[in-house]
Amino acid sequence: MDFRLNEEQQMYVDTVRRFVKNEILPNILQIDKSHEFPYGIIGKAWELGILNLSIPKEIKGFEMDAVSTALIIKELSYGDTGISTSAMCNDLANTVIAQHGNARQQEEYLGPYVKAPLLASFCLTEPGAGSDNSSMSTFIAKRADGKYVLNGAKCFITNASYASQFTVFCKVGKPAAQFLACCIVPAEEMFRDGKPNVPAKPQTELAAKGGGRIVIGKPEEKLGQHLSNTATVTFEDVIVDESQIIGDRRQGFKYLIDVLDYARPMVAAIGVGLARRALDLTLQYTRERKQFGQRLCDMPVARETLVAMWKKVELAEMALMKAAVKVQERDEDRGMYSSLAKNTAAEAALYCANEGLHLHGGYGFMQEYEISKLVRDAHIIDIYEGVREVQHMIIGRELV
Repeated sequence: MDFRLNEEQQMYVDTVRRFVKNEILPNILQIDKSHEFPYGIIGKAWELGILNLSIPKEIKGFEMDAVSTALIIKELSYGDTGISTSAMCNDLANTVIAQHGNARQQEEYLGPYVKAPLLASFCLTEPGAGSDNSSMSTFIAKRADGKYVLNGAKCFITNASYASQFTVFCKVGKPAAQFLACCIVPAEEMFRDGKPNVPAKPQTELAAKGGGRIVIGKPEEKLGQHLSNTATVTFEDVIVDESQIIGDRRQGFKYLIDVLDYARPMVAAIGVGLARRALDLTLQYTRERKQFGQRLCDMPVARETLVAMWKKVELAEMALMKAAVKVQERDEDRGMYSSLAKNTAAEAALYCANEGLHLHGGYGFMQEYEISKLVRDAHIIDIYEGVREVQHMIIGRELV
């Protein structure tokens, strides 16, 4: 495997690094403390072309491979994982359309994201069905006129309060059904007077394009990742046309696996970005901080921790790159390596954030030091897109 970046990939990395350095890092603690959704930053990311990376070239005009996508998300996550989570969740919602939607669906449901910095939500998790997707109860029921009615509630949905379109996984026919479908639910008004209809404050209700209500709960108050929006979404008698259902309405579970195989390396990229930031902050601090007449980084016990942090970051990045290549090449064992990358990167993020805070001593516990923010942000990386135990189940199933 050639680890050298090609000219185009290096351009992406350099562009995102400049963006992070100029637009995110200078005021990240103040922005994070405000808990305000950073739509301005996301809009600038869209202008740079580092949003909506999964949209095919037939719609967007150029192709973004999985390795380049992982590199971009990793660099964006170095600045803030809340921002990169919101950006990545656009792709999480739109990848299934890119992979399994027909040409008309891709044009209709992906085209708007090329025209404007709109946000999308991926609706999978439910209050009673976290990792156990078979227990979900949201469902579509067919009416006499051939259209469907969607009802149900989803929780922990990223971008929900600002989304213009929802990718919804649901049961077919009734809540206890075995088959899953994937349907696209656009808001009635994605554009207003030719401009993207992104609310200035969290929205609480939307009219679905075909009829029915989309009710958005109060934004969740989270331990970390304050710059990503998370809320519940309830679909009440939402009318779904046959054309809004992606692929075969009974193949939703297969489509879901394909999406998660793509998404987990991107979550790994978020973890690697955070771990790298924690390492860099800790190196900087321990080079400047003196104790017992010497720099903290020169003390054997501190240096041992720094070496362990560096190893975690490097190993996670190698796992990420292998998984991204596997996804890019559509290898049969890509799911196994996606799970490996996700777990390895989450472990690196948690370790580097926690040990980095430890080496900062009492100062690390103060909110004016960025390392304390990274500790709060790191924990969700070990949870979303499947907790570590689920990844172990996937790897174990493939092994035997």
